Amino acid sequence: MVLGSPALVHHPVNRARPFIFDTALNPAATGGALAALRVLRSRPELPGVIRSRVSSPAAQLGVDVPAGAVLSVPMASPQVATAAQAECLDHGVRVGCFRPPSVPDGISRLRITTNAGVPADAWDRACELLSKVVEAHR
Repeated sequence: MVLGSPALVHHPVNRARPFIFDTALNPAATGGALAALRVLRSRPELPGVIRSRVSSPAAQLGVDVPAGAVLSVPMASPQVATAAQAECLDHGVRVGCFRPPSVPDGISRLRITTNAGVPADAWDRACELLSKVVEAHR
């Protein structure tokens, strides 16, 4: 599907047909996107919850507040990052861990994905644990 004015739609349909098919979302991704839009329509407060939830741990950890829901926390080395990730998991909190070769040397990070579906008290406990773990591993 191409969205836009008739002239815009006409151009790729007639001049760049392979581009149209190469960039389309697959059916599962399209269904997921539509479902997400339905949730957002029924719960318009969710983006505000995400913004609020991502800014609190960012301040605690001394990192910039991201524009989206994913908080990236720099760690000193791949070993430190994986140790912090394991300690979080030992306490029931899952965080991502990026280290070389998936990121350049010297840029290991913990990746925290904000979730509006987690109860507020559980989110607060997870942020408190994360803050303690990161501080202990810096």
